Amino acid sequence: MRRTYLTAAGIALGVALLTDVLRVWLPSIITIFGQAASTPAELMGGFALLWFVGAFAVVPLLRPLGPRGVALVAGIALAACRLGLLATDGGQAQLYLASAGLLAGLIWLAATAVTGVEPVPGLVLGLALGTATHAAVGTFDLTWRGNAIAWTVTAVLCLAFVALLPAVTNHTTESTPGPAAWFVAGPVLLLWTMVAGSPALANTAVSYARGEETGIAGPGPGSALPAVLTAVSVGLLAAGALLLRPTAAVAVAGLVTMVAGTVAFTLSWGSGLILAIPATALGLGLVLCATGFRTDRGDPAAGGRRRGFAAVGGMTVFAVAAVLYYASYDIGYPNEWVPPAVAAVVAFVAGRPPYPRMDVGRSWSWTAVPLAVVATFGAGLLMPGSVPAGGRAPAPGVVRVVAYNIRMGFGLDGRLDLAGLTAAIAAQRPDVVLLSEVDRAWLLNGGHDTLALLAERLGMPYRFAPAADAVWGDAVLTRLPVVYTATVRLRAVGAPTGAQALGVVLDADGAEVAVVSTHLQPPPDGGPVSQAHEVATFARGFAAGRPLVVGGDLNTQPGDAAFAAFTDAGLLDGFAANRPLPTSPADAPNEQIDHLLVSPEISVTEVVAPRTEASDHLPVAATLTVS
Repeated sequence: MRRTYLTAAGIALGVALLTDVLRVWLPSIITIFGQAASTPAELMGGFALLWFVGAFAVVPLLRPLGPRGVALVAGIALAACRLGLLATDGGQAQLYLASAGLLAGLIWLAATAVTGVEPVPGLVLGLALGTATHAAVGTFDLTWRGNAIAWTVTAVLCLAFVALLPAVTNHTTESTPGPAAWFVAGPVLLLWTMVAGSPALANTAVSYARGEETGIAGPGPGSALPAVLTAVSVGLLAAGALLLRPTAAVAVAGLVTMVAGTVAFTLSWGSGLILAIPATALGLGLVLCATGFRTDRGDPAAGGRRRGFAAVGGMTVFAVAAVLYYASYDIGYPNEWVPPAVAAVVAFVAGRPPYPRMDVGRSWSWTAVPLAVVATFGAGLLMPGSVPAGGRAPAPGVVRVVAYNIRMGFGLDGRLDLAGLTAAIAAQRPDVVLLSEVDRAWLLNGGHDTLALLAERLGMPYRFAPAADAVWGDAVLTRLPVVYTATVRLRAVGAPTGAQALGVVLDADGAEVAVVSTHLQPPPDGGPVSQAHEVATFARGFAAGRPLVVGGDLNTQPGDAAFAAFTDAGLLDGFAANRPLPTSPADAPNEQIDHLLVSPEISVTEVVAPRTEASDHLPVAATLTVS
């Protein structure tokens, strides 16, 4: 193959741009089309799959239209949509421009597959490039930044991709890859962005490795551990895929490590993530190695159609598996099987014989692999870490508290609004912040470590506890010294999304105060009464006679049975003198579901629920004084 490094570079840039579009498109489905659970999950899934059906419809036309020309036009459209996303201000424009970019990317991928180019080197380098750039921006995507640097970097990547499009399609080959190599691109992209190549997950995994399930802070100021973990993952993927020869032993090793990694990801409650990431990366690299050398035989035209359908079919697996995994938190069914099932699909398609014994034939790979590792490590050093502890309460026993459901960081306009969240919280000059719906690595929301990003901007150390899975839950941010931390998982009792209670004992300048952050999840047929009783019992035992504060999105209103579970346990409504205090939805609040409840020795003053659309809830803030 002539000048294979240019072909690989062009495919790599296309994969990276398509990944960036997906990081915008996936949360847009939830926050703009679906308005975060106000639209049935089935309807959101149907809308998402519509764009993949459109790509399938185009595949039979690629040969008559000319696949090289279609790839060129679709590639330019992908780059234009990626660049155009920076100009949108959220809303419907963002949703449909991201959807158009996705469709263009799928058509580009299918048309490129029809031309017969070898996909594996470009796919691997594209995954590595996507991870490195995502780490370099601290997991806060360029689309959401929208500044001059974001425009410049995105424009350079898009122009480079467009310039290399002819090199990708006008290649010469000695053998044509089979459809299997193109089919696995979609499932591999899912497992990479969800598990093995997620800088946010690496950041969170280090948190768990340091603190296990209690007292979780972060990787520490200046810590290089997340960067090391991310770079190791990139190195294992690239070395396994590009530097080895395909054999049965490689395929079997890939199957075992990939399935083991995905199982560790889904079954661990955090502590297993640090092993799941490199294991999945190595497995993906090995199975790609076993796939990349399988050649196509038979009629060239029929082979081209097979490769085109395989490329779109693999990306459809990406979409279906992502919907199945994350929709479970709205509908309610076990989803632990989804990543291992995707791994099994990849292993089945990629790991079947024959395994031709042949040299890799890409001398530039021995330079590209270490460069990818070094670049990823350098980019990983830019990821946010934890904030040093410091600061004191304004007076002994006086604490300013904010409780806020941040909807994974997304405002009503569907954009990741770190600036709006930071402004809304910082304006209250809090000593303690209780956060609900905290996302630390969900691919559905773009793969951001929203907690670390927000804590860094507020200059407040954090404690995090998982609820739905290992990277979605609740948090407490505070400048006050932390004496003790504990968490407890709550029974689901029919509610799709999991829940927990995170307790933190703080030293308020000599007066210890127990704070419990939670987000109750009501079952489909009633209020969260059972969980309210569990939290009240846990909180009383955790406080052990100390002054107590329980707060968060409780999904219950004064007068409801769940609210009474707290008051019956001896807690007082901190906002009683300020009712009504509606907090949801943020643009027209009419429900009082965000609360602070306190023990009798705490007085509550300066209560506010400031208006902001940085989330679908309003924050609530109050000054607490221990008598």
